[in-house]
Amino acid sequence: MKILFITQWFQPEEFYKGVPFVKALIERGHEVQVLTGFPNYPTGKLYPGYKVCWFQREMIDGIEVLRIPLYPSHDSSALGRIANYLSFALAASILGPWVVKKADIIYVYHPPATVFLPAFFIKLFRRIPVVYDIQDFWPDTLAATGMFNKKWALKMVDWYCRLFYKAADKIAVLSPGFKRKLTEKGIPPEKIEIIYNWCDDKEIVAEQPNAKLAEELGMAERFNILFAGNMGKAQRLETVLDAAGIVGKKNPQIQFVFIGGGVEVENLKSIAKEKNLDNVRFLPPRPPSQIGPVLSLANVLLVHLRNDPLFEITIPSKIQAYMAVGKPILSAVPGDASELVKKADAGMCCPSENPEMLAQTVIQMYQMQPEVLVILGRNGSRFYQANLTMSKGVEHFEHLFQSIVSRKNKKDSQNG
Repeated sequence: MKILFITQWFQPEEFYKGVPFVKALIERGHEVQVLTGFPNYPTGKLYPGYKVCWFQREMIDGIEVLRIPLYPSHDSSALGRIANYLSFALAASILGPWVVKKADIIYVYHPPATVFLPAFFIKLFRRIPVVYDIQDFWPDTLAATGMFNKKWALKMVDWYCRLFYKAADKIAVLSPGFKRKLTEKGIPPEKIEIIYNWCDDKEIVAEQPNAKLAEELGMAERFNILFAGNMGKAQRLETVLDAAGIVGKKNPQIQFVFIGGGVEVENLKSIAKEKNLDNVRFLPPRPPSQIGPVLSLANVLLVHLRNDPLFEITIPSKIQAYMAVGKPILSAVPGDASELVKKADAGMCCPSENPEMLAQTVIQMYQMQPEVLVILGRNGSRFYQANLTMSKGVEHFEHLFQSIVSRKNKKDSQNG
């Protein structure tokens, strides 16, 4: 098949459904072309070597990448984010139909929801079916993160999303909860496929703890609760700092480690300093190829999201990464995420935004026998290998693409 992949973000930005996903499709004999923007995520600043222009074609690991202009921005300003999203959507809608090759199917990665606009126009002009991969449930996410709080604006976004849900030929979602929410919006259940996310399991692998690295990072001789990934408003990590304060008074051996970037990092550092939390450590972000050794130093890997109905249907992709490295998980995310951890018997769960319960669960895991923690980690690794690997996810997408293309070809032959 010839696949057109439309996404606002792509490598060199850290994007797990980017190069590894495309290369896996190419290895299966498919031809893939990527339509994307100029790299600026997550800082909002252009990556070295790039300059916004009207059009740029480049090759990344043998993948043809077409870049369309956008307004670089990714700060806490709603206006900046809107300009970023809309500039790419409009530019790609105007230029996309003219610069992309002929394709059998269009694969669209959301967020942001605005990325479907160019897919809509290319579908309209080229008569190419579209698979819409929804990773973020708009407008609920916008309201939950505080980006938008005006009801009229949220209603407009909801109308826009419903329009494109109907325009897509198939919709891929990351959890049963997403499918349930879409069917509540009137989308036929047979139009929706649940395809669980994976991690870059060729880069993020289980390793033996490195004593020298542990010393360098300040993680030696401590029981480390580690949070890895984006630190934004949706993660509500102030709760974790509150829990660290409670735990520190009871057991100073336990340390909370944060590794990653995001708009809330500096605020979190300030809070930790104000509260004199000497059991909290912040580490700078690392690329996926270097994160495995750090995850392997943790005793427990933490995932936490804001207490919001939206996140009850969300499965953060870090859960898959945590399972892949074979470490026990502490999930403070209600709903589908914790259900997945329970199904895998890979750790413990507690309510989100509840520092007392989080502290209690942390201490409970600290008091477990080491062999019990090892078993939980192995359970998660086995579950990941059996159900959630990239190869299984790619195979699922391939079958989805092929079924749509076959149906279209059959319909075209009947009409022809």
